[in-house]
Amino acid sequence: MYWTLELASHLEDAPWPATRDELIDFAIRSGAPLEVIENLQQMEDEGELFESIEDIWPDYPRKDDFLFNEDEY
Repeated sequence: MYWTLELASHLEDAPWPATRDELIDFAIRSGAPLEVIENLQQMEDEGELFESIEDIWPDYPRKDDFLFNEDEY
């Protein structure tokens, strides 16, 4: 299982919090690439709720991780 920024971006609009099965269903309905669905299927299903993409991919870059100064624009 691997995540990239492009793959993870397909889950940004997911109905958080969600279970693994709900995320798979969302990915299928939204037309996400097959790699996203495969990554979700490889996750262990313990019936837990995922609160955000960070629960799935802890290294998901947040807005604070980018060196962009909004005050300049």
